[in-house]
Amino acid sequence: MNKINSVITISLCLLLNSSCGQTQNNKNAKMSNSHSYTNELIHESSPYLLQHAHNPVNWYPWGEKALKKAKDENKMIIISVGYAACHWCHVMEKESYEDPAVARIMNEHFISIKVDREERPDVDQVYMNAAQLISGRGGWPLNAFAMPDGKPFYAGTYFPKKDWIQMLNYFIDLYQKNRAKLSDQAAKVTQGIHSIENVPFNKATASFTLNNLDGIFSNIQPNIDYKKGGEKRSPKFPMPAVWEYLLYYHYLSKNEKALSAVTTTLNNMAFGGIYDHVGGGFARYSTDANWHVPHFEKMLYDNAQLVSLYAHGYEATKDPLYKKVVYETLDFIEREMTSPEGAFYSSLDADSEGEEGKFYVWTKREIENVLGKEAGLFNDYFNVTIGGNWERGKNILFRNTADEAIAAKYHLTKEQLKEKIEADKATLLSVRNKRVRPNLDDKILTAWNALMLKGYADAYRTFGEEKFLKAALKNAEFLSAKAISKNNEMTRNYKNGKSSIAGFLDDYAFTISAFIELYQATFDEKWLYKAKELAGYTQAHFFDTASGMFYYTHNQHSNLISRKMEISDNVIPSSNSEMAKNLFYLGHYFSDEAQIKTAQQMLLNVQKDVQQNIYFYPNWGILEAGFVSGLYEVAIVGKDDLPKRQMIDEYYLPNMLLLGSKEKATLELLENKLVEGQTTIYVCQDKVCKRPVTEVKDAVMQIRAIR
Repeated sequence: MNKINSVITISLCLLLNSSCGQTQNNKNAKMSNSHSYTNELIHESSPYLLQHAHNPVNWYPWGEKALKKAKDENKMIIISVGYAACHWCHVMEKESYEDPAVARIMNEHFISIKVDREERPDVDQVYMNAAQLISGRGGWPLNAFAMPDGKPFYAGTYFPKKDWIQMLNYFIDLYQKNRAKLSDQAAKVTQGIHSIENVPFNKATASFTLNNLDGIFSNIQPNIDYKKGGEKRSPKFPMPAVWEYLLYYHYLSKNEKALSAVTTTLNNMAFGGIYDHVGGGFARYSTDANWHVPHFEKMLYDNAQLVSLYAHGYEATKDPLYKKVVYETLDFIEREMTSPEGAFYSSLDADSEGEEGKFYVWTKREIENVLGKEAGLFNDYFNVTIGGNWERGKNILFRNTADEAIAAKYHLTKEQLKEKIEADKATLLSVRNKRVRPNLDDKILTAWNALMLKGYADAYRTFGEEKFLKAALKNAEFLSAKAISKNNEMTRNYKNGKSSIAGFLDDYAFTISAFIELYQATFDEKWLYKAKELAGYTQAHFFDTASGMFYYTHNQHSNLISRKMEISDNVIPSSNSEMAKNLFYLGHYFSDEAQIKTAQQMLLNVQKDVQQNIYFYPNWGILEAGFVSGLYEVAIVGKDDLPKRQMIDEYYLPNMLLLGSKEKATLELLENKLVEGQTTIYVCQDKVCKRPVTEVKDAVMQIRAIR
């Protein structure tokens, strides 16, 4: 990737070491229950924005009204970005934004805009780039200061109230006395934002080999924690795409260290406090290196990807722990994160009753009061102590001992142990459900719903559980009705029957991916054809021919100071890497060489980055593995197409595309393949098919021979 030549800085030592002018007296004031203040956010649907609707700050949502007001009144802009489950966002609100004295300064001298980063990731991306350029770091809450035209001159994250007031007054003074200095700084920062992730078109000849993948693993291996899993660092994020890549790499290379990296990570996350052992599902990340202490917020996108990862892990290893995690996580999604319409909510807050994690942790005495004589076994199993394994006598449930050892200690069979633990968990869940719950962010985001839809489809393909397929189909129909227009333009958000934001590249990319997966689970061609239509629309409105990559914003809805691309993968794969994979798969399904070539060029543009740091390019790495191995199409034709599909899906076969039909189908790859009176399986690659077979085991042997 091209990097800008130097980091743009602004000297905050001036702010801390010079006189900042008169600071108004701070008089803390609490809003009354009748809401002393109401601002423009009251008209929004985002729970995060609504949380700030009664702040004394005159917040505006991002939009033309606020931007025009800043220009008309020639005022600086504060862009404050966060999300509903963000702990430090709540802290800064309580300390600063609820204080009328702080609000008075902001209202007099600034136009203040609140942004839900989950609804408007395009705005977040631009101003997060500014923060990273200026300070070398980012995070939320993100607070950016901009000129009236929206160009940022400074950006940072959380500020204690005293520092925030100092900063406000510093920039007020500078804006009045030396506006040219701020304008010059804003111009430099904006130029830097344009330069970030500016991907050049790579004219080299494509070369994707297993040696490349070996080199990638050599680079990543020193950073793998083979004792506790994940990367050697803290905090630890799950990063599902990294382990999906290493599963694929192991499949191709048979490198056992790669598989060990995956299983060690999956095992330790499933045993750790990052996993909710009572209610299922994963927290966003672990604050320590052992997966013990989570940051307790639960995000839809994490759990969606982890369902897919654990399902694939089960296919590769048949470890029953992974199946258990999938079922419990989807129970959590169904119980707490699913709307009556079959859509999925965004997140659960980390806090309840003003305390992080209070909903999830236990004292030893609480458990003893609930479980009685059964408490001893349960507490031993989950490391509960009288002094607490976390703080102030509180316990985070986690495991560090295998079932065999605990069962032997208590003279139980493994099955008896399982029955007791499951019964105790159900009892504790019923008690926990009576506690004050963390806030639910009930907005519905298209991209995240598509990730969860794919998670359900992956789980169905692995385990054959019909309720998983029903949930996937219900969500797919919801997205088709509420997020996709007749001309295939998509929307980002949905709440209370309304969508207000145009879709971004990730909304399209993950929906296309989910529909491809749903086709493979059902052989219903409408999902594959809809994926093809959406891909065509995306290429028409997001593609940049100069770079061969996709912009993040629609060409008719791009009005920010910079039109950005999302290239590197993070906790969610980048929209460009997912789009490249989609074109690769659709190109094979529809024999479209142009789409395959586009995917190849996109990968070639970032290949050096993939080689050097797979942690930030794992989804790209999965695409490269696909080019290395080649995709093979497995066509199942006949009345038993779906049962045989289920049998094939018992195997981990990552470079396989499934298609099938009971009788005639419209896909070219299925033409002239029906044999009356039998179900036939064709294993094909590069439009050449091996000898037709009728037994799944024979087809799997052919697939593995290709590898």
